[in-house]
Amino acid sequence: MKKYLHFNAAEKITRDGVENYPLLTEHHGCVNGCCTGISVYNALDYPMANIHGDQEGFFVFEGEGWAKVGEEEFPIVPEVSFIVPAGFSHTIKRNPDSLAVKVFWFHAAI
Repeated sequence: MKKYLHFNAAEKITRDGVENYPLLTEHHGCVNGCCTGISVYNALDYPMANIHGDQEGFFVFEGEGWAKVGEEEFPIVPEVSFIVPAGFSHTIKRNPDSLAVKVFWFHAAI
């Protein structure tokens, strides 16, 4: 089992206009739902929200926009981190004057 993955080898999965690149998964030894990846948000409107049974953390490394977690909406810029508790809806959009918002995300069992 290979316990690492270079970004260039990550499979691109597009859903609702969001580019998702899963990085570390169960194929790399992650257990109990742990996984990581990078997502690229190009839309000016919120794409369909996600809801998971575990918590998900985010780190914004490029772009400016907005995140919506449950009913709370807040601005995001590079170097902002935020957590989405299990069972909360969440989604991200970019600002009109920004390029795509790129985030690193991770799921962790609770």
